Amino acid sequence: MELKPTAAVYGEPLNISSNHTVSNHTRAPGDASGAAPALVQALVATLLSLLTCATALSNAFVVATIARSRKLHTPANVLIGSLAFTDLLVSVLVMPVSIVYTVRRVWTLGRVLCDLWLSSDVTCCTASILHLCVIALDRYWAITDAVGYSKRRTISRAAAMIAAAWVIAVSISLPPFFWQQVRAEDEVTTCNVNTDHVFYTIYSTFGAFYIPTLLLIALYGRIYAEARKRILKQSPKRVGKRLTSARLISGSPGSVASTTSLNYGTHEASSSDTMPVANNQVKVTVSDALLEKKRISAARERKATKTLGVILGAYIMCWLPFFIYTLLVPICTTCTFYPELFDVFTWLGYLNSLINPIIYTMSNEDFKQAFHKLIRFNCFRS
Repeated sequence: MELKPTAAVYGEPLNISSNHTVSNHTRAPGDASGAAPALVQALVATLLSLLTCATALSNAFVVATIARSRKLHTPANVLIGSLAFTDLLVSVLVMPVSIVYTVRRVWTLGRVLCDLWLSSDVTCCTASILHLCVIALDRYWAITDAVGYSKRRTISRAAAMIAAAWVIAVSISLPPFFWQQVRAEDEVTTCNVNTDHVFYTIYSTFGAFYIPTLLLIALYGRIYAEARKRILKQSPKRVGKRLTSARLISGSPGSVASTTSLNYGTHEASSSDTMPVANNQVKVTVSDALLEKKRISAARERKATKTLGVILGAYIMCWLPFFIYTLLVPICTTCTFYPELFDVFTWLGYLNSLINPIIYTMSNEDFKQAFHKLIRFNCFRS
């Protein structure tokens, strides 16, 4: 997401005066002063290209896995698939152009492509962040109102939530282009959203990050509390009700040609046991079925709770530096800013598009199985 100031020489600090003008002059397109050595440029380009390819492949596999596996055609997985598709757009439409701009440090692709790239960058990155909120909201309703929400949790509802995320993202990316056309048609050497409009900067950063982050923290906090409550209720130390069954052994008196199973109900017991009765003809089995079910459920809750922490931590780590920097640029008139640092923060935000599919799919057993089937299918075909 490009929201940095419009003029700067790389390698030099960006000094902003009280009227938001830049004290450094802008480097001409062909000027090599301040350009990084060729070896450094090659290394940076290689590293960023690998990151872009990994992001594209991981999200493409998630989309393909959901599309090919009917078992994954659920409202929750539709939201995850939409997130993966959005991150795929980031890796295809935004990151490749950003590699060229980051390495060359000057824009040479013209104003039209600049406008298209900025629009794609702000829209897709914002939509990716808002998808995290949509997924968190879906999980919050599912865990706090399991019975009622299960009736309303449909594919259509998921599609409506996805559409809302994109509408908000577009509303954040469009405003700069209304005042951008007023500028003189001079030669374009930089391609960044103009941050001279302080109100828009505050509007965009709060709408794209700070408000969604507060929502995520609140939702995941409630989900975590509910999960902990369930874990405590389902503690294995508590004695559960066990299923008791009686089975008439084949070949015993009264058994003609089949084995009969009888359920006697439930009773409280302290240990699982099998008790022989009367001439070893009837065997009564006391099962820990209900207790085992509680143990499995508690284990899943613990895993889900850990996953929530990883999701929130990765998201904040990737995007917080960028949005703090972006908000400070127009507000702090006496601060010194380094464009290289901004590039690091920008790519750290892009990294979240690679982390998302890893977290959301690798923590889901159904996704793992479907993913392995997809890989085996493609291997056999080749």
